[in-house]
Amino acid sequence: MPQTSTDPTARAEELAALLSRVALRDRRAFQDLYERSSPHLFAVVLRIQRNRALAEDVLQEVYVNIWRSASSYDTHRSQAMTWLTSVARNRAIDSLRRRQTEPDTVSSQTWHGDGDPDNDDMLERMPSDMPGPEQLLVQAAQAQSIQGCMGQLSAEQQQSLALAFYQGLSHAEVADHLSQPLGTVKSWLRRGLQALKGCLDKLGVRSGATVEG
Repeated sequence: MPQTSTDPTARAEELAALLSRVALRDRRAFQDLYERSSPHLFAVVLRIQRNRALAEDVLQEVYVNIWRSASSYDTHRSQAMTWLTSVARNRAIDSLRRRQTEPDTVSSQTWHGDGDPDNDDMLERMPSDMPGPEQLLVQAAQAQSIQGCMGQLSAEQQQSLALAFYQGLSHAEVADHLSQPLGTVKSWLRRGLQALKGCLDKLGVRSGATVEG
């Protein structure tokens, strides 16, 4: 596995450089990008798609999308990891939506970091534990409750939690994204999370939420 800088700025520059090379169809750069970013992106996908096996399938689709759309990445609009995280999050959400309506299909082959991503057959597979209508209603009610509780937080707390949860950024990355001191961001996250859990507890919703540094 390639050595990755521990400095956030240097790491962002390394990922941006790899994406530029991937846009030119550099397979070695694509492999390096996968090794550097896949643990983080898998965690993002797993937060949305709780079924681990399906999350692994979604991650494969994420990197096929990255291979095909790397040329659309603009270094002036966002950091590389923010862009990668957005691709992963959108793909995971789309996968959940599709599985509610599409029939069961089977992938004839999967991609594990080798071969040609353009030629891989990424057909969908419906899980045997697909939630039923009652469970979907519960999930919808919980999502509405979370949205209502988020609305009671300060703007800074909402933005910090959104970046940490929905984009999967670390504390340092959130601080860098918001151009705020790390200690300030940690305080926003801690207090916001406490307030969010308190609100959800009153509504009887079990969040199980944590924010990792």
